[in-house]
Amino acid sequence: MVEFRKIFDTIPEQFDQYRPRYSPALFADLIAYAAIGPGKAVLELGPGTGQATDPILATGCDYHAIELGKHLYQKMKEKYGRCPNFHIVNDDFITHDFGGMRFDMIYSAATIQWIPEETAFSKTFALLKPGGVLAMMLTRSDYRAPNEALYQKIQQVYGAYFKPNTPYPHGSFQYANAPKYGYVDFEKREYPGRRVFTAEEYVAFCGTHCDHIVIPEPYKTRFFDGLRNAVLEAGNRIQFNDTFVLYLTKKPLQ
Repeated sequence: MVEFRKIFDTIPEQFDQYRPRYSPALFADLIAYAAIGPGKAVLELGPGTGQATDPILATGCDYHAIELGKHLYQKMKEKYGRCPNFHIVNDDFITHDFGGMRFDMIYSAATIQWIPEETAFSKTFALLKPGGVLAMMLTRSDYRAPNEALYQKIQQVYGAYFKPNTPYPHGSFQYANAPKYGYVDFEKREYPGRRVFTAEEYVAFCGTHCDHIVIPEPYKTRFFDGLRNAVLEAGNRIQFNDTFVLYLTKKPLQ
């Protein structure tokens, strides 16, 4: 059976280039909310290749990360290994022993949903200091509103050729369940964004989706050729209206 959370490690360079970054306003709010800076210990879950790392690392906090993929881990070491406040381990959060380490903030950029909910919330709760913050971010994208005709053409391509051997179960992780595990002050914030791709860039971006990577041939080639041709026919341009979602919650002080 395909373990989707390990697939990204097969495409570290493509992942680094095409996965979305997050809103500067989101990070400004997060850093202020959690009072992150020198002397504060932060843990990032599954940083990938650093899509959400730079703004937090730049605060001068004591930055730690745990990354499951060995190639993604190596990419992170290449990019940030010279920073004195950067620390990373190549291991599975589910089984890793953090010893006596405790954190002022733990955060995830489209990662925590790969961990079973009970483990994700219970283990992060145990690893946070009293009053510590759990921050969970993700990107929701809409390319239908900017171009309905292109959207419909792309849906036809999906209908014809999107046939992964193992379907990805979307939406099984419930962020709003955090209070069931002892967290308090749960809230959701949203920030707008926009991305524009050429046909080749769009195909490369789609090639970073876990369930797209596992499409078998001959469907895979036909699928990506179909996406490319649809965008080329639309003027070699596709626009995404993004919504960056930030979920915040805290461990009680007592």
